Amino acid sequence: MPNPKDMSETELMLKGYGLTTAEFFYHMPDHIHVLNSYIWQDYDVAPDHPRLFEFIEFWQRELDGPLHSVRFSHRKMISPGEWRNVVGEFTLH
Repeated sequence: MPNPKDMSETELMLKGYGLTTAEFFYHMPDHIHVLNSYIWQDYDVAPDHPRLFEFIEFWQRELDGPLHSVRFSHRKMISPGEWRNVVGEFTLH
């Protein structure tokens, strides 16, 4: 399967990807009792969400602010059954 980063948004949606939006709440590194938030969006596949979990692992491995919580939503924009290739169009009056 081709790399999802090399596909257009339409190709991703036709292959079953949907838009995942996540809000990360994390502790500020210098002020541990202060929470901040970060919004992340990418096309991902439900229910496993490999891109989201890849980003969470990156956060935990590379960034200083420890995560407090993550909430996310996932929405398929179109599905393969909703797509039709229209070759012509007829207009009546």
